[in-house]
Amino acid sequence: MSSDTTEAGEVIGNDIVSLTCVCGNAADGEGMIAANADGFPVYIEEGEVPEGLAEWPEDDDIHTLCPSCGRLYRNADIERDGEAPVIDTLDVEKGPIAEAIKIHWSLG
Repeated sequence: MSSDTTEAGEVIGNDIVSLTCVCGNAADGEGMIAANADGFPVYIEEGEVPEGLAEWPEDDDIHTLCPSCGRLYRNADIERDGEAPVIDTLDVEKGPIAEAIKIHWSLG
């Protein structure tokens, strides 16, 4: 994982749904994924969490993961400041995050 606070996505107001990633992906494009602080997609349904996905954090510390490029945004920053600094960039091509993204989309 690498942290890069010099990049920022674009948002309208404090609306997470309006997030456009640095790479150009948005919710109305390839989509964004709700994730935990480590970048693993969270399971938002009731019931048992599928292997590979994360449980919804008890503290509601939700992040938004761009599945196109792996940039991770903290939702609290967007809601509080109306800004979307990139807090991390993860490997979405291979490894556990990439596998979790596949599981996430397969459920969808």
